[in-house]
Amino acid sequence: MKKTLIATEVVSLLLLAPQIHAEETQTSTSTTNALETMVIIGKSDNINSIADIPSNIQVIGKEEIERSGAKSLDSLLRSRAGIQVSDSNSGPVFSIRGFSGSQAAHNTLILVDGRRLNKQDLSSPKLNTILLNQVERIEILSGSAGVLYGDQAVGGVINIITLNNSRDSGDISLSAGNMNSRAGSVSISRSLVDNWRYSVSASQDNSDNYRDHNARKSGMLLGRLDYQNSDKAFYSEVSYYDNNREYAGSMTEEQFHKDPTKADETKPDDHRHEITRALRIGYGQDVSEKWATNADVSLDRMSATGVSWNSGFNTSNDNISGAFKLEGIIGQKLNTLIGLDVGRNDYKYKSSSISREVEQLLTSVYSQFNYKMTDHVAVVAGGRYGRVQDDITDAQTYVSGEKLNEDATAAELGINIRPTANTRYYVRAESNYRFAKTDEQGRTPASVKGLKPQLGYSFEAGWNHIGDDYLVKFDAYNLRLKDEIVYDRNAEKPTGASGNGANVNAAKSERNGVGLYFDKYLIDSILVGAEYNYVNAKFIGGENKDKKVPWVSEHTGRLFTDIDITEDVQTYIEGAYVGERFHSSDNSNSDKKLPSYWLANLALNYTLDAWTASLRIDNVLDKQYVSQAYGHTSYYAGDGRKFLVTAAYQF
Repeated sequence: MKKTLIATEVVSLLLLAPQIHAEETQTSTSTTNALETMVIIGKSDNINSIADIPSNIQVIGKEEIERSGAKSLDSLLRSRAGIQVSDSNSGPVFSIRGFSGSQAAHNTLILVDGRRLNKQDLSSPKLNTILLNQVERIEILSGSAGVLYGDQAVGGVINIITLNNSRDSGDISLSAGNMNSRAGSVSISRSLVDNWRYSVSASQDNSDNYRDHNARKSGMLLGRLDYQNSDKAFYSEVSYYDNNREYAGSMTEEQFHKDPTKADETKPDDHRHEITRALRIGYGQDVSEKWATNADVSLDRMSATGVSWNSGFNTSNDNISGAFKLEGIIGQKLNTLIGLDVGRNDYKYKSSSISREVEQLLTSVYSQFNYKMTDHVAVVAGGRYGRVQDDITDAQTYVSGEKLNEDATAAELGINIRPTANTRYYVRAESNYRFAKTDEQGRTPASVKGLKPQLGYSFEAGWNHIGDDYLVKFDAYNLRLKDEIVYDRNAEKPTGASGNGANVNAAKSERNGVGLYFDKYLIDSILVGAEYNYVNAKFIGGENKDKKVPWVSEHTGRLFTDIDITEDVQTYIEGAYVGERFHSSDNSNSDKKLPSYWLANLALNYTLDAWTASLRIDNVLDKQYVSQAYGHTSYYAGDGRKFLVTAAYQF
């Protein structure tokens, strides 16, 4: 095991990024230099800027992903960087910095190679299509990023960068496990002529899952063509995703304790079959030694059919979006980033009780400046203006149609102080915003005409230091929200609507928290580490003033060890802790809390030349726990013991 396993990732991306970027940009922004991912068409939009943010950023590199043995994103990220995972047995949702399970997907932004996985409707990002064996690294930014990313970057950003196809390579993997889990993937990357390359990949991941009537089938096809020379780059990417999942439904508390695997027999046909087709095209050009431009266009179409609450539905969303960036350096010390984002969503949803169409237009402009005051001090400042227009027709709330217009701004000011190459202090203040989703606007109280943007204000400070054989990080933050967009089961429902409640702008809320991370090599072959996160999320206005935000654990953490048993055999052992919390609908904190729990995970890996074999066991002790709950009558069970054996070959 190399001591650079974690340290190199952290130092290169957190401690040195601003200085390196400034020095490289002064010389040239050529894509041929060692920092090609930081200019022109990087594998992740704004990768140079996300590392420059004075905030708590955790980087998980490819080697660490492989050694963890994790095959899914939720297995890998559970309890890291304060992430809390919720799952109503329809797919995992990540919460960063204290959001309830129902709001987490709309306040944590997830990116894959610059493409937003977050949708403009209320459905959660489909994370099971992400192949971890194709991931170069994952950056977790715990904190607001409204200036760089705009809408939905409230609690944090998870930035997933896939492998660069800069060399000829290929791999194939097969997996099998309990719960009738079967998975396979293949990928290949080859050069064509001159500066042209292509890559293709395909995967299929099927599982019956822990509960009855909860089977999932997920498939993916992707093809990419790249061109790159000394001063320009181009790519074109097409992809196809097919997700089909049965919904087990909720259960009562009594049913959960009796048999958590049982499905809701009153909804035997509930399911969702979703297909997404996407096209992305990007072009980057060095316009001078100090300046480069980058433009991306994405088109995707999502269509889904299924049954929900015994009612058939069909829905679709056609999206076209574009992004333009200009980045470079002014003088010798001022890194500059200027950008424009535009998008259009055509959303339709139809069922026996709902008929809704929304055309949504999103436009925003932003800029960020990083000024190097001295060799050890840099100041970051920026701003964004965003505007949304919803042209909505709804059979219940907007029968004759309505145009809803809103706008919002975000601003940031921060400072990075690096007294030495291995130590960093930072302080940052930033505002953020979230616009209402397309289907949130379709269900509001009869007296409300359109939801206002959710606005947030955050302040954070932190310190991190790396020694010869250890790493330590500390951060503290305050996040305040007003007009938070939530679904209130007790709110006035739309005229003529079935069911209870509506989407509303809620009373003010606040989150105060701290995080501590430490790891150390006991000897060259043994790494141990611990992570603890505390968040006090509460309402500071309204009828539930001073009550805790439900479904947010005050205490989370993990313990882990990574051991090289021999040169070819390695093991990873982890314990993830989630503290007690109120169920998701208990805003008044009148009910008892759900109990805390530990989950133990284990991986064993063997490498022989180009072959690897791994065993990953999640929830080794088969702990029974609740993964989401809405009162005593709506429990969802977390997975029991789950193992997966994987064999892979690289060529």
